[in-house]
Amino acid sequence: MPTAPLGPFVESEMKRLALLWSLFKGDARQLWSALRHPGSPAWLKLGTAMVVLYVISPIDLIPDVLPIIGIVDDLVLVPFAIRFMLKRLPADVAAASAARRG
Repeated sequence: MPTAPLGPFVESEMKRLALLWSLFKGDARQLWSALRHPGSPAWLKLGTAMVVLYVISPIDLIPDVLPIIGIVDDLVLVPFAIRFMLKRLPADVAAASAARRG
């Protein structure tokens, strides 16, 4: 049974989500590589632990029980926090982790 085509708004949002996912996936790889680098600063490990705790914690800025809006804070804050930490890496760690990012 053929499915009905999605509207242009839904298709554009799906493309946007796919782009955001690819950016997040690359940033997550770079963060993982930076964490494994011997010269990674202690604040990076602490910041990453705080992001992981935020993701698994039942306490959110906006509760997840609110449809869509509750999940948006996770979808915005987590990639922002990862990008924030990556921008503040020491030059040698940033170069090494960017090279391993692929």
